Amino acid sequence: RSVGHSHNAFFHERFVDELAHAAGRDPVAFRLALLEDAPRHRAVLRLAAQKAGWPGFGNDAPLAAGRARGVALHQSFGSVVAQVVEVSLGAGGVPRVHRVVCAADIGTVVNPAIVAQQMESAIVFALSAALFGRIDIEAGAVRQSTFADLPIVGLAAAPVVETHLVESTRPPAGVGEIGVPPLAPAVANALFVLTGKQVRELPLAVSS
Repeated sequence: RSVGHSHNAFFHERFVDELAHAAGRDPVAFRLALLEDAPRHRAVLRLAAQKAGWPGFGNDAPLAAGRARGVALHQSFGSVVAQVVEVSLGAGGVPRVHRVVCAADIGTVVNPAIVAQQMESAIVFALSAALFGRIDIEAGAVRQSTFADLPIVGLAAAPVVETHLVESTRPPAGVGEIGVPPLAPAVANALFVLTGKQVRELPLAVSS
């Protein structure tokens, strides 16, 4: 789902975050400085940061102990999406995503409720892929054959998802897959804040 955008967004947005860290800059402010000629992207990123309570964007919200935020931004299928995630580490170092704030510019919005549903399903799909989407070949055959071998994120582990839309008069653009690409890099960026370790591979390292 989201085809090449999924892995390309991961490596692009992970690298941007590493550049921000190397420069000693806030990840959101660093991106905004690079997007001076991209007003759609800036508006989406600002909206996500504000709604998520990212420090410095007018609605600073303290995080619960043991949590960290990560951010990612990507354009696909004519739409621009930013996501801010809140992540903690559970038993054995397993990442737990508690909240995802998703902002999008999809052009003219026909049905906001359907857009929100698409973002929610895309985020759960993306989180499942980011954490568990590994395929192993053993003796010439794929080992994973059922949900016992390739789990998905269930309701008990699903994050709260908030969807916010930028008002636009542009023609309607894609909605069905655009919520997937930013999720994995946003989670990995939060994991760096929590652990100090850069995550550069998918699926994300999850302890059993």
